[in-house]
Amino acid sequence: MRMYTISQMKRIFSNFLIALVAPLIGVAIVHAQAPMSSTIEPKVAVVLNSGDASVSLIDMPSREVVKTIPVGKEPHHLMMTPDQKTLLIANAAGNDVVLMNPVSGELTGRIPNIIDPYQVGYSPNHKWFLANGNRLNRVDIYAADGTNLKLAKSIKLGKTPSHIAFTSDSKLAFVTLQDSSELAAIDLETQTVVWKIPTGHVPAGLWMTPGDQYLLIGITGEDNVQVIDWKNQKEVKRIFTGKGAHNFRPLGDKKHVFVGNRIASTISLINMQTLQKEAEITGLPAGPDDMEITPDGKTMWVTFRFAKKVGVIDIPSMKLISTIPVGRSPHGIFFYPRASWE
Repeated sequence: MRMYTISQMKRIFSNFLIALVAPLIGVAIVHAQAPMSSTIEPKVAVVLNSGDASVSLIDMPSREVVKTIPVGKEPHHLMMTPDQKTLLIANAAGNDVVLMNPVSGELTGRIPNIIDPYQVGYSPNHKWFLANGNRLNRVDIYAADGTNLKLAKSIKLGKTPSHIAFTSDSKLAFVTLQDSSELAAIDLETQTVVWKIPTGHVPAGLWMTPGDQYLLIGITGEDNVQVIDWKNQKEVKRIFTGKGAHNFRPLGDKKHVFVGNRIASTISLINMQTLQKEAEITGLPAGPDDMEITPDGKTMWVTFRFAKKVGVIDIPSMKLISTIPVGRSPHGIFFYPRASWE
């Protein structure tokens, strides 16, 4: 498999300049955008087995694992490049990022020396690339100029930087600090921490509601989603969902977002306008974590972190309809095309 240096990223990111003038395409599990009105159904689901240093490729029509690929130590999160052509798999303990064809699952390269990339993300304007160093207690900010990634600054934060969200104007990045129980705001132009505020115990997943109104935080050490008025740096309310509230996936209707409750083994549906829980998916295997939704909005695929399985949920009935055994500690999941991340 071919190795890439940072200076050789031109080939992978050569379409950035085109993307800069296109409609904003978001980042990872935060602001990613699905293809417009696609009638093509995804064929291959990519599942990161963080405990096995591997990726499972699932044939979606048959719902069977067709291939397991070694990729590197602790692959936790993944995301598309802004040109929507390459899937980036972040190996937290491997200190690199693997490049994959998002449709076929073929490995196409590797970017070395991205240190401790637990969670990664591009700002909406594609100017900045962030890598959260979960074990090193830092956030690395890279400048993405359309051809290269160049480290702009490493910022020491509190304990265990976890998930990332951005303002739509790309001025601020927000990072949850799991073991400090804090939320940090970083000015991307100056690469400085502008504020930190306390949160509930063990904050993890982050989601920005439409219009950049509120930040939602999955409070994994408790049983709720914390609603933050980030402009005034204060809590608005807590939405009680279930023990181990962790990560988010929007339904795609600009109104609802799912949150997985790891310990309760449930998934809650939250109305982002009313800030109320509207529904609950129960009867699930242990540890629901990352989620992805098919382009028609009817089916959700979920990794079950503690059960070594992936589940398929029928969204209209809110029922689990199938499970698929995968590797240890499955975390990130991806397929293409997919429902809109909004």
